[in-house]
Amino acid sequence: MSSPDIVSILENSKELDRVRKEQEEILSEINKLHKKLQATPEVVEKPGDNSLARLKVLYTQAKDLSESEARSYSNLLINQIDALLPTGPQGQTRRRIEGNEQKRKRVKTESDISRLTSTMRNQLEVCASLKGEQVAARVTPRNADKDEWFVVKVIHFDKESKEFEVLDEEPGDDEESSGQRQYKLPMGNIIPFPKSNDPSSAQDFPPGKHVLAVYPGTTALYKATVVQSHRRFNCSVCQWLFTLRGDWNSYLLEFDDDEEDGSLPQRTVPFHKVVPLPEGHRQ
Repeated sequence: MSSPDIVSILENSKELDRVRKEQEEILSEINKLHKKLQATPEVVEKPGDNSLARLKVLYTQAKDLSESEARSYSNLLINQIDALLPTGPQGQTRRRIEGNEQKRKRVKTESDISRLTSTMRNQLEVCASLKGEQVAARVTPRNADKDEWFVVKVIHFDKESKEFEVLDEEPGDDEESSGQRQYKLPMGNIIPFPKSNDPSSAQDFPPGKHVLAVYPGTTALYKATVVQSHRRFNCSVCQWLFTLRGDWNSYLLEFDDDEEDGSLPQRTVPFHKVVPLPEGHRQ
């Protein structure tokens, strides 16, 4: 083994350490932003707030480092070390290469698990806890002309594939006569509803905000504009009084393409059937 080879390996090792350290710093900043948004979700509604944009940039940087730089330096170091190992008979060489390949796979798996942030683990647990719950689900593929969202029931969540198995219990008249239909959908196609018995779990959408909501009398969700927010009270007596009136826990909405006699009717929708409008929604 020559000195230049050793120097090159050491230099690449330093670069790999630098990239790993940069990854850790980015993950730490992502976790801080997550805690901030969980504690004060309303901050994203404030003019000039760039929390979501900053989060997107951090995720992009982490993805680039993971997929390009770290992998490139790791592969380069492995190739350099393999080139310096003494060669033997063909059978021994084959066994050594196969052993190295298995070791790389094992190391990669362990590395992937260790990089799984606590936030992601928590997110997977939340998804698994939705079993038996009703959620909003986009059942159309990404390349569809328009997005179709329905109320479905979660049957199972696979933590490995990160896929939901859901059941559309009340398909429309144009569906097959089976009465129910099952889908396998990725995490990005699912939006949990707020807890119907806990208005504080719902995001507060101000008037003028675009949302996705269940159209009254159906199990389909459509884009709508908030006319009046649902009422939120810390006082249990106040909640009880407005519950008797039936209007404290509902939004007043105007649905797109719901025109009647030249105007959009205002419809009442329970707070637990209203969710944020997904970015890039097509209707």
